[in-house]
Amino acid sequence: MKNNFIVIYLASFVVVAAGLKAASVVVLPFLLATFIAIVMSPAIKWLEGKKFPRIIAFLIVVGVVFFALGFIANTTIQTINGLLGYMPELQGKYQNFIDQILALLSEYGLADAQNFTMPQEFDFSAIFSTLGSFVKSSGEILSKSFFVFLLVTFMLFETHIFSQKVEYFALKNPQAKTIVESFISNLKRYLAIKSLASLATGIIIFALLKLIAVPYAPLWGIVAFVLNFVPTIGSIIAAAPALLVAILMCDLSTAIYTFLIYLGVNIAIGNFIEPKFLGKGLGISTLVVLLSLLFWGYLFGIGGMFLAVPLTMSLKIALDANPNTKFIAVLLSDRV
Repeated sequence: MKNNFIVIYLASFVVVAAGLKAASVVVLPFLLATFIAIVMSPAIKWLEGKKFPRIIAFLIVVGVVFFALGFIANTTIQTINGLLGYMPELQGKYQNFIDQILALLSEYGLADAQNFTMPQEFDFSAIFSTLGSFVKSSGEILSKSFFVFLLVTFMLFETHIFSQKVEYFALKNPQAKTIVESFISNLKRYLAIKSLASLATGIIIFALLKLIAVPYAPLWGIVAFVLNFVPTIGSIIAAAPALLVAILMCDLSTAIYTFLIYLGVNIAIGNFIEPKFLGKGLGISTLVVLLSLLFWGYLFGIGGMFLAVPLTMSLKIALDANPNTKFIAVLLSDRV
């Protein structure tokens, strides 16, 4: 009988996952709007506490967010366009760098320069052509952002109705209120601390790279800020293009300093500051975090990777509330 339940759980999981992937065009904007509304609601409540009308508080918070997003988008597009214009010269420097490395390896008998061909995966023009496609697809991103904005607006204006609904369900099931409050509290803390940590990472990376004169430092700061939301692998991906540009356009010492800057900032913020403030409240295993990147990334693409930890944490809280699925929550946890 127990084996039958396991088969039913697995079959249900596959069906639900397939449905989410098929409906990702609708589900992902809804999830993004939900998490954005949860992050923005404390700022709106704080302004309301300062005697601002709710509509004015909402417009102030939304205005600040849109100004920040506009600044980031404008800086990113301008920098990428400049980088694409410099690409032919950068390609030549890349080839010279490869030739120097091959000559050095050949000198010590570690490689045969005559028989060596540059792998297609490291074709520099192919790398930067992806940046061009990113710029061209910005219109589609903006069109989706308007739909997300509408969802966020209605969610924020119905928070008091949602609270009343939770109170109503708590009358029939007192555990419902505890689950919702625990979920929202953990999610708010995670998103707030992660946002501040990502912002600090981006600002510090930008300032230090600017100090050692690494080209396009604003772009690398923005990339570090955005990709820091992707657990574990985000910081590694963010460092790669900046380090490559430092190697090609600067001297060896600048490239070494660039590597040390990324290493030091990510170790300090990711391994010490973030865990100190987040503590063990999330209770998700590190292995589960890595697997969640693959799972949610498969379902929702790059958006799913950004939301991997909040979604997994939400799933864990929901599973923990049901005695029949509590064992799955224990598997996702970092402790028993």
